[in-house]
Amino acid sequence: MSSTEPTPGLVVQNLPAKLRLSDYKLIAFDMDSTLINIECIDEIADAVGRKAEVAAITEAAMRGEITDFKDSLRRRLALLQGVTVADLEGVKTQRLRLNPGAAALVAACQKAGLKVLLVSGGFTYFAEHVCALLAIDFMRSNALEIEGGALTGGLIQQSWGEICDGAEKRRTLLEVASLMNIRPEQCIAMGDGANDLPMMGAAGLSVAYHAKPAVRAQAQVAINEGGLDRLLEVLAD
Repeated sequence: MSSTEPTPGLVVQNLPAKLRLSDYKLIAFDMDSTLINIECIDEIADAVGRKAEVAAITEAAMRGEITDFKDSLRRRLALLQGVTVADLEGVKTQRLRLNPGAAALVAACQKAGLKVLLVSGGFTYFAEHVCALLAIDFMRSNALEIEGGALTGGLIQQSWGEICDGAEKRRTLLEVASLMNIRPEQCIAMGDGANDLPMMGAAGLSVAYHAKPAVRAQAQVAINEGGLDRLLEVLAD
């Protein structure tokens, strides 16, 4: 199937016809600005009056203008030193919301037999909450270092590494696929920023959601208007 826009705001390119959701076994989601409505790090920065500064770095990283995601994350984290756990809780309860169609798409995937992976360059503090809301099977994200009830500006080293960047997102997708004994072609990867491109490139189906221009251009499905569940217009079972 060549590039088409079957309905406004939904672009499909280079896909074979008549794909079904049940053709896949795993769907991997980015979290910030994909499954949820905010970039958590920007909202955390708002608590210390540094949102504009941090958001500018986030935007440049997501557009691919800053190519070293790890460096950009460390720069932003350093600006968050002293943010309290109460501030994090405020972001989680007052600002974080699931994006439209997130629950419907995840439920449809689960009904069709897919496992669900959340893989994020964001933070476990929020990712665990999202996984609980949606009954997500697998998660990988960055763990904020907290001492005395406040952020240190660093991250906790985990068994797989310290920072979940684009390369780690791809590796995680392939690792989970291997654990499930499925092929990468049986995976869907969905994201919005440049650090999602490696895992999107490894998956059998790549989906951009309200994404940056470079991501929309490379995705097989681009949802530019409406909710996440618009993927079901392409993969109806």
